Amino acid sequence: MRPISAPTPATRFRRLRRTAALRALSQETLLGVGDLIWPVFVRDGVGVREPVASMPGVDRMSVDLVVRAAEKAAGLGIPAICLFPYTDPALKTEACEEAWNPDNLANRAIRAIKAAVPEIAVMTDVALDPYNANGHDGLVRDGIILNDETIEALLKMALAQAESGADILGPSDMMDGRIGAMRQALEAGGHKDVAILSYAAKYASAFYGPFRDAVGASGALKGDKKTYQMNPANSDEALRLVERDLREGADMVMVKPGMPYLDICRRVKDAFGAPTYAYQVSGEYAMIRGAADRGWINGDVAMMESLMGFKRAGCDGILTYFAPEAARKLRAGWSWG
Repeated sequence: MRPISAPTPATRFRRLRRTAALRALSQETLLGVGDLIWPVFVRDGVGVREPVASMPGVDRMSVDLVVRAAEKAAGLGIPAICLFPYTDPALKTEACEEAWNPDNLANRAIRAIKAAVPEIAVMTDVALDPYNANGHDGLVRDGIILNDETIEALLKMALAQAESGADILGPSDMMDGRIGAMRQALEAGGHKDVAILSYAAKYASAFYGPFRDAVGASGALKGDKKTYQMNPANSDEALRLVERDLREGADMVMVKPGMPYLDICRRVKDAFGAPTYAYQVSGEYAMIRGAADRGWINGDVAMMESLMGFKRAGCDGILTYFAPEAARKLRAGWSWG
């Protein structure tokens, strides 16, 4: 549909910008608390809150404090919290056995949150990098990331998370065929209601650096992830990956990172109409937070503008470290004025 407007002066676009009320009435895109998923980092211990140096304002928290964070999120109306573990390096191996340990950090946190705040949805990460001595999302042999062998490990990991009470599994590994295998395993294991939010279009990006610091994968990583994460120059490939994952049983799909790939978000939503999410990743967060802390930008406005950009690009929701701050602004009646 091509918009039709009469020539000036019959049409003056500034008429609908004249007052806050008129701007609100003509606003095309809405951002709400229900659009937010809050990623949090969990570590061992009790009463431990450990700042992540490369992500100002973000902490690794022990399970008891993650439960409090979930309570806070639920109180703000945030519908979901996503867990990422900081695993003791002594537990990291090349076989990644800790990934499917029923009592690993992530699984203990799932159970604790669901016991204390049953109404909040708990999302998990399904990838081996927090448990891998090589720092990769998959098993490694002779410098090669193994696809099919990794899927077998991911299935054990996914089932352990589902059995712990996870509501949403987030496979972020980018192995070929893992969504179909995971869906079949969940059905066979009696977990038919567990949703899969697939990291369907995950790019090999420089914007993940602070996250790798947060989960302790930076020092362990050998080489790069370009053989399984996407080339930033490709967009048609993203559509092929999304279509494959939807056909294999994904309930929702994600584009990661977010802001440099808003064109992908729009193409995915327009092509498939499926629930589409973006991850405002650690590097995106750190840039906004760092510039705001130095007084170079208005942090609140930049935060909200960035989140609105995801919605305008067609996203149904956003994973963002800004979730609690943004929720407070929205509940207080944030508007563009």
